[in-house]
Amino acid sequence: MRGYAPGWFKRASTIVKFAPSLRPAKLIRRYKRFLADIELPDGSSLTIHCPNTGSMLNCAESGSRIWYSTSDNEKRKYPHTFEIVEVSEKKLAGINTGRANHLVREAIEQGLIPTLAGYRSLRSEVKYGNENSRIDFLLQDNPADKDRDCYVEVKNVTLAMGKGLGLFPDAVSTRGTKHLRELAHIASQGDRAVLFFCVQHTGIDRVEPAMEIDPAYGNMLIEAATAGVELMAWQASISAREIKLVREVPVILPRQ
Repeated sequence: MRGYAPGWFKRASTIVKFAPSLRPAKLIRRYKRFLADIELPDGSSLTIHCPNTGSMLNCAESGSRIWYSTSDNEKRKYPHTFEIVEVSEKKLAGINTGRANHLVREAIEQGLIPTLAGYRSLRSEVKYGNENSRIDFLLQDNPADKDRDCYVEVKNVTLAMGKGLGLFPDAVSTRGTKHLRELAHIASQGDRAVLFFCVQHTGIDRVEPAMEIDPAYGNMLIEAATAGVELMAWQASISAREIKLVREVPVILPRQ
């Protein structure tokens, strides 16, 4: 973990660059949560790592075009990683949830998200709360708001339902509901609590809770927002060469 000061980090943009570019393939199946079998352009097959704990609803259809990366770490059992999938209407979705945290961290460090700018310290995976949780990012020491820390929880959004609508979560998430309770408690104590939806899907322009998939999460999200938890979402542009956050999109809560 390390702190930072605005202006100290010198990076061109909030971006994940793939060098070399990702390689294309066709998805045969995703299984055991962390594995996927793919067909390469020469017709051979390969088993790769799938870094996504969710259901990947609408993002794991057999026959879909996908792109994968390759690690030079010789200790990895599966050196190749499932990164991107082409979904309906030729939109792209980034299914590697670890990329979401990287993108959001860089955006914060560079001051590209105005409401999260000005903090002089950033730490990741910090223990907090009453339910043995870890926050993705803890921001501290903002001269404009000296008395409050800022707790940021990041969620990766890939479930699109058409007409620009994105839903979260894509499966029942008791862990996600716990995080919301923790954030609501933080907000009630006077610190800032932020739920940040990283939208790794080129067809999503707004985010809503998936009430039919996980009503407990959706209702807790409404309670958390009422308690003062800040909700924000940013969409990424996606290609085989890079992924980057490009614009803020609205988070819409259902009426009670």
